[in-house]
Parts: sequence; structure tokens; C-alpha cells
Amino acid sequence: MLIFQYGQFGSSEPQLFGIKGMDLAFYSFLSITVVGSFMPIFAFMFGFGMMKLSESLKAKDLRPKCHLSRRFILLIVLGILHSVFLWEGDILTFYGATGFFLLLFLNRKPKTLLVWAVLLFTGAGLLGLPASNPVDQLVSVTPHMQNYIYQSQDVYSSGNYVEIKNFRNNADPFGEMEAKVLIFALILAPLMTMPMFLLGMRAARLKTFDIPQTMRRTYFGRAMFLILIGLTLKSYSVLTPQLGVKGWPGMGIGETLGGSLLALGYIYAFALLYTRSHRPALIDRFEAVGRLSLTNYLMQSVICTTIYYGYGFGLFGRAGVFVGAVIAVAVYAFQLWISPIYLKKFRSGPVEHALRIGVYLSWRGQPRKKKMVHQNSRESTPSVN
Repeated sequence: MLIFQYGQFGSSEPQLFGIKGMDLAFYSFLSITVVGSFMPIFAFMFGFGMMKLSESLKAKDLRPKCHLSRRFILLIVLGILHSVFLWEGDILTFYGATGFFLLLFLNRKPKTLLVWAVLLFTGAGLLGLPASNPVDQLVSVTPHMQNYIYQSQDVYSSGNYVEIKNFRNNADPFGEMEAKVLIFALILAPLMTMPMFLLGMRAARLKTFDIPQTMRRTYFGRAMFLILIGLTLKSYSVLTPQLGVKGWPGMGIGETLGGSLLALGYIYAFALLYTRSHRPALIDRFEAVGRLSLTNYLMQSVICTTIYYGYGFGLFGRAGVFVGAVIAVAVYAFQLWISPIYLKKFRSGPVEHALRIGVYLSWRGQPRKKKMVHQNSRESTPSVN
């Protein structure tokens, strides 16, 4: 939502939009509790869902890697269309490309997945130990980028669709930084995101969430520990610069490691809802949104670009952080309301169904059953009278 409201690069530079006072305090609160800790949840779920889909395909005597590869190609195509024609913050292209790498781990043992996740987490933590934040090196605000952010505010808040589309696809935010940004991105992206994909795959293999009633103590212990560690690391990274502290070690560890640890804590905390004897009614609505996850994700882009961009209400950079958070909750609340209504009439969302058609190469969006060849024993074996 911060990217919708301030742009891909402006979302991390609140001072350029005049954010101060209580709004700045709320921005810090979001930076600690939300930013960088919800996207990793999606990565975890992607790995989890990938493994579950693979198991389902195997049970139907279908080739998992073949079907998953088609799924990843379609996600890449859909993501490119999404980013070119609608919104710069697309994540589908990255997920689709990452999926091909994850195929290398599809048949690995849970222990192997854990070892690789820990190694990558360790690498991310080490990158965050220096006094200078490596993430700041990736998106440091040069005069060129600052000018780009100011231009984006003018174009996104008052431009028409064609002007916004041209700016999004053609304007250069980096200038002469491109080589350095590419190198940092190649190093940081796998270290900061891949562990969550692998842990999601491992959780599916171990059936960590299959019988939640028997895992209550495990969920609770992990949630408390990981949330405490994650909030501590992120608070350190977010608050120390605001207090004027410079040169302290580990300034970037909240962004390179804390966000993912907090995300894991949130996952286990949410899983606790499924351990209760009484099932909360809100759970059914969460599940409905999840069954339409791809459709809802794209609809959020349609709704929010209409709210913030010039061809809609033009609130880009103007609403304020707190109001933006209220809008985010309102959009999600609408989807919590509408998704169950939709699923009463349809089995899946339109985008989900289109994706299934491409994955299974079937207009019904269902895997084709292999034709079993039954040979007559009398034809294959001489009869004995």
C-alpha cells in the first residue's frame, strides 16, 4: 500500500513527501510491524503451495515438474502484463522466475531444505552486520533518484493513463547507478527471499499445518520467540537512525533478517487460530480470500491505482500514511465480504481458472485423466481348455 501511495522508490523516502509528526510515527510503526514482514509470508505460502500441488499431481499420476513449469511461465507472463499495463509493484514475475529455481529442491529431504534455508538466512544476517545498511546501498537516494521521485508524484497524481504508463515503463530511476544496483540485487534477493520459499516447502513436506490441534504448544512457542526476535531486530534498524545514531553495527539486520523472522512468527501466530475448539467465523472469510488469491491480488491493483492515480481520485502522495492504512484495511475488508459471496456461485476465480486451463491444458481447468489400456487376457494369453 505504501508503494501504491508513494511509488516503488518513494515509499522508503517519507521525507520527500513531507511526512512528519504523527504520520511519521505511524510510518515507523508500519516499518517495524508490517513492511518487509508480510511479503515473506507470501513467499512461504508459495513454497508451501508448490509442494502441495506437486504431491497432488503425483497422486494423479501426472508429472509435477512439467505442470509446475507451465504454471511458472504463465505467472511470468501475467506479471509482465500486470507491471507494464497497471502497476510497478508486481511480484508475480519474480515468483514465476523463482519457481524454476525451486524445482531443484522439489524432491529434496526436509533436512536439506532446512540446511539451505539456515545457510541463506545466515548470509542475510551477515550482510546486515556492517554499520552501513546494505539495503540503503541498493536504493540510496541520489539527486537523480530524488528527481525521479518528484516527477513520479506529479505524473501519478495528475497524469492520465497513457502518461502514467509511459512514465512507469520508460523513466529511469537509477541513472548511472544501474550496474551497482544490479549487483546488489543479485546478491540480496536470493539471501533475503529464498529461505522463506524453502521453509514453506519444508513445512508442506513435514505436514506442519495438517493437524493444527496437535501443534498448539509448538505454534505458540515458535510464534512468541520469532515475533520477539523479529520486532527487536526491526526496531533496532528502524529507530536507531531516527535517533541520530550512526556507525553502530547491525544497522541493516532488521531488513536483511528481522523481517523474515517476524514473518515466520506471524505465520505460527495465525496458525493458532486453527487450534481452537471453536472455529472463528472470520476464518471462513480468510479462506475465501485465499481461494481467490490471484484474482484478489490483481483486483487490489485495479482498486488502488484508481484511488491513487490521476485517472482516478489522484490521491498519490497526498492522503497520508495513516489514511493510507485505513484505505488498505477497507479494501481488504471489502474482499473479505465479497469473496464468500462470489464462491457461492463459482468454484474458483476467473484468473485462477484461466491459470488452471494453461497448467492442465484443459478448458475445464482440471487435470486430464490418463487413459488406462485394458487388454483382454484372452487376446494376450492363449486360452487353455
